[in-house]
Amino acid sequence: MHLRKKLGCLHAHYSNIEYIEYAFQNIENVELVHFVDPGLIQQISKGTEGLAFKVKEQLEWMESCDMDAILITCTNYIAVLEEELLELSIPIIKIDEPYFETICEEKQPQTILFTNPETIEGTMNRLQQYAEQHGKSIDVVTKVIDNTFELIMQGKKEAYNNAIIQTFHDIAREQRRRISVAQLSMVDAARQFEKESASTITHPLKSLVKFVMRLIEE
Repeated sequence: MHLRKKLGCLHAHYSNIEYIEYAFQNIENVELVHFVDPGLIQQISKGTEGLAFKVKEQLEWMESCDMDAILITCTNYIAVLEEELLELSIPIIKIDEPYFETICEEKQPQTILFTNPETIEGTMNRLQQYAEQHGKSIDVVTKVIDNTFELIMQGKKEAYNNAIIQTFHDIAREQRRRISVAQLSMVDAARQFEKESASTITHPLKSLVKFVMRLIEE
């Protein structure tokens, strides 16, 4: 019998927990342990100075709780993380890496949608770095779905999803581009749109489980 691996999940918002729980629901040998720190999102709007130390402190605390690996689900956390400060003995998995892998394999032009404008710069900088490191050329544009992120922060999930789905329809009609969403909060809308149409939406959970299992089973 294999011992269950403990995967510590660091979130910036409680709403992300259900997405990770859903993704791993059929994986019996992984126990998810969730850590949530919404304060970092509030601080990012004031500037990133000192935030890397805070994230480092949080990750070290999680490691001390006997985790086998850590999954960071917030792209803002990932963007401020200075890896040279880290001396952890367990794998740190960034949720956008398997997502970037998928984007870089796609040959078709792509539109990446965001609802939170604060996450664009960090995500796109990391995507470009990832593409360069892996010798990939990507044709990507970004688009913000305006005035929607506040809906999810207010718990208005149905209105949030509807706004995203409407944008999917608009883009699908207007242009022949592959659509992807960069934020976990957009995954439910992506899944719903896929059920209702013949389109495929790339999102961060699609290749996550396989990526995580590859790392923690080594």
